[in-house]
Order: sequence, then structure tokens, then C-alpha cells
Amino acid sequence: MNEIVLEKLKTLAESAKYDVSCSSSGTIRKGKAGELGNTVGGMGICHSFTEDGRCVSLLKIMLTNFCIYDCAYCINRRSNDIRRATFTVQELVDLTIEFYRRNYIEGLFLSSGVINNPDYTMERMVRVVKDLRTVHRFNGYIHMKSIPGCSQELVNEAGLYADRMSVNLEIPTEANLKLLAPEKDHRSVYKPMRYIQQGMMQSIEDRRKFKKAPRFVPAGQSTQMIVGATNERDKDILRVSSILYQQTQMRRVYYSGFIPVNSYDKRLPVLKQAPLVRENRLYQADWLMRFYQYRADEIVDDSYPDLDLEIDPKLSWALRHPESFPVDINKADYAMILRVPGIGVKSAQFIVTSRRHGRLNASHLKKIGVVMKKAQYFITCNELPMYTVNEATPEYVRKILTEPKKKKVDDRQLSIIFPDR
Repeated sequence: MNEIVLEKLKTLAESAKYDVSCSSSGTIRKGKAGELGNTVGGMGICHSFTEDGRCVSLLKIMLTNFCIYDCAYCINRRSNDIRRATFTVQELVDLTIEFYRRNYIEGLFLSSGVINNPDYTMERMVRVVKDLRTVHRFNGYIHMKSIPGCSQELVNEAGLYADRMSVNLEIPTEANLKLLAPEKDHRSVYKPMRYIQQGMMQSIEDRRKFKKAPRFVPAGQSTQMIVGATNERDKDILRVSSILYQQTQMRRVYYSGFIPVNSYDKRLPVLKQAPLVRENRLYQADWLMRFYQYRADEIVDDSYPDLDLEIDPKLSWALRHPESFPVDINKADYAMILRVPGIGVKSAQFIVTSRRHGRLNASHLKKIGVVMKKAQYFITCNELPMYTVNEATPEYVRKILTEPKKKKVDDRQLSIIFPDR
């Protein structure tokens, strides 16, 4: 690798690190004779982690960090005085293949700033992934960003070569997007989302008729929202996520705690660090919508517009609705068992399956994997006492479950503090 490409790599990898929507799961492509790479077990690649704990998959790189937009929250905004670089199509293709052959990576996460116009940028990105697939027969995982405002033809072509595509929503509401990024609007983001959705649906229909019809974005699409840069409540954020899951077949919504990289901009809040606890609660709430059959307006509503930062959203819902408990583990349906704090999807499935062969008790639940410290206040079964959230009161249960754990004192430490003991 020559020094010029290496310098570009350092610059553009640094510029790409704030985009968290890089999942490599969701597709399986086996290695074939004459082709390079595979996505074994649907995982795509081995993941690595940055210093701040974020999961970074693939060769996470930008085509360029030049950008025609001046978004207040972006490190690559037009007005920032930072080092800029742009890969040629061939440089980026060669870099990906070289890194793969050295076993550094197993795939590519490609994004870009916008140069000239959305179509010009998107056309160059499509050339990268097309060359990887058709010229070099690269069979590894590719996650490609779609540029907001680009044409449907380019999105349709990109979807034939990428495993996953994503268009970042960034700011949940149009008004706040206009405040921080006056040159952007949600319409330009939703259009490529719909193009991707239409391509996926058409691909499914084609493959029903023709087994060897080309796949279109087999790992689905994702998006990212910035949390804490604007004044949206959690109910606003989750409402948008819920709509995206229902209407665009979104595979995953990522939440990125706002990092103040442009502290000089007065439109942005003054934060010492990213709101990581809030980000974590949003992911937990998102999980409830995707796998636990919760609606967004059940998790947060006008009465409780923000997630509780002290306890997880599932426990929060249970404490706000003590009338729904206790749940009889041996009789309740699957949907209600899923709502019990301390019981996950796999545990709920095991419970429904196991109780066909006999009544379950506390020891059975522990073996299944139920977190009894939480669940005991919300369930009844053969041998559990009737001391549930209703008898104990939600306030008491909350206090018990949020008390910090007492540190165990080692006898050897006591002998040092109290030598006469």
C-alpha cells in the first residue's frame, strides 16, 4: 500500500467512525469456487470494538469526507477545517481486496459525504460495489449507504450488489432537521427507503417464480437517528421507529448518542458526553417493539413521554401496570408471559413448551433461565408465595430492584482492619 492511499485511509476511516448503523448480520452467502470470501453463519465478519465501546464491523470507510452540506451535528460539515480526502473507485476496490486477503476484514461498510450532487456520489459508490462483485468476484459482506436524494435507478442497481443498504434519518422530526441541517429534508430520506423496500418486495416475488432470480438487499435496510442533539422526547423517537418498522420493512433502527464534535455551533446543546444511558434505554425499548409485541405508545406516551433511565422499559411498564399481574406461568398465554420482567423470548418459548408435560415450579423456571430476582414479583406458580407487585406495591419493588448491591467483605480484609478478630 503506497503512502498516499494509507493517508487517505487514516483520514476517511476517522471520518466514518460516528456512523453506528453498521450491522453485518442477516445474510448467508457460502464460498464458491472461483469467488473470493463468504458470509459464514450470517454474521459477515468478526466484530471489533472502539475505545468508547461501539461495535465496528467490516472495513468501515468513506468514499470521501468532502461534503456540500453544512449539517450542524456532522464532523464532515462543509464549514469545518479538517483534513479532507477522496478515494478513487479503483483505490477503494484494491484496498478492500488487499485487506481481505491479509485477513484484516471480511467485508465492507461504505458511506460517503456528498460531492457535487447525490447522484454523482451514489454513482461512484455503486461502481465500487459493482467492481467488487463482478470483476473481483468478491463474495464477502457489503453494507452500503444510500445517498438521500439520489435516483431510483442508482438505488436499484446498488441493491443488486449490497447485502444491506441504509439511509440515515439523523434527526427524528422535520422541524429539528431543518434547524440543524437547513439543506436537507425528510422527503429526500424517505424516497430511497421506499425504493429499497420496493426492490426487496419485487425480489421476493421474482424468486418465488424463478429460483435463480437475483437477490436484492437480502439483509434488509437500516437507519440511524441521533439522540440528544435536539429536543425530541423518547415518545417522538420511538413513534418514528415504529412507523419505519411497519411501513418500510426496516430491519434495524440504530440510536446514536449525540457527540458534540462541533461545540462552537450555538444550535447544539452543551453536553460533556454522549447520553449513553438514554441510548441504551432506547435500544431496549426498540427490542420490546421488535421481539416482545409491545407498541410504541405502550412503552412511552403523553403521561410518560421519556424512558426511565433508572430501570429498563419492560420493568417500567410492569410497575406502571400492576393490574396486569401476577401472571400464572402455567396458564397464561405466550404474549403475556413475554411481558413479565426477567423472562426473555427464549425463556417464554421454553415455558410454553415445557408446561405441556407438567406444571412448572420455581426450580424449573431457574433452570429455564428466568431471572427470578425480577420475575418473582410478577408471577405465580406451584410453590411461589403470593407476595407479588400488588402486595408489595410497585414502589417497594422498584426500591428493592434498584438498590445497589452490597459488596461482600473478605475475611482477610477484616483481619487487616481488625487485627484482634
